[in-house]
Amino acid sequence: MSQLRAHLHHTLRFLSSKMASTATKEISYAELQSLVGKSTSLFLVDVRGKEEYERGHIPGSIHIPVDTVEAALSLSPEEFKTKYGVTKPQTDAPEVVFHCQMGRRGAVATNKAHEMGYTNARNYAGAFKEWSEKQGK
Repeated sequence: MSQLRAHLHHTLRFLSSKMASTATKEISYAELQSLVGKSTSLFLVDVRGKEEYERGHIPGSIHIPVDTVEAALSLSPEEFKTKYGVTKPQTDAPEVVFHCQMGRRGAVATNKAHEMGYTNARNYAGAFKEWSEKQGK
């Protein structure tokens, strides 16, 4: 019985560590609000569709639709600057934040960025929905 208990304990620890390593890191509204317009290192990416972005977006965000995030982050720094008009963040950039309308696409983009080596990438899970409600827009 103790061998089974030890095996189950080991298995649960393994699964917990796997879940923690693949869980999306998140940023709160208050944390993001403190960075927008104030932080020179914030790289804020709106991954919604073109029409959604054009109807309104968080100040300072750049538009990279979720289905093009991998291609965008694969570009050379020169190609990225030409296409998006901003400097491509380094993989260890401290403040890389993705967001969408409700949180799901932002999480997908954040996970993709993590897979590509962007270790500090975070998802604003409250998304544009929360931002616009709290900003009164």
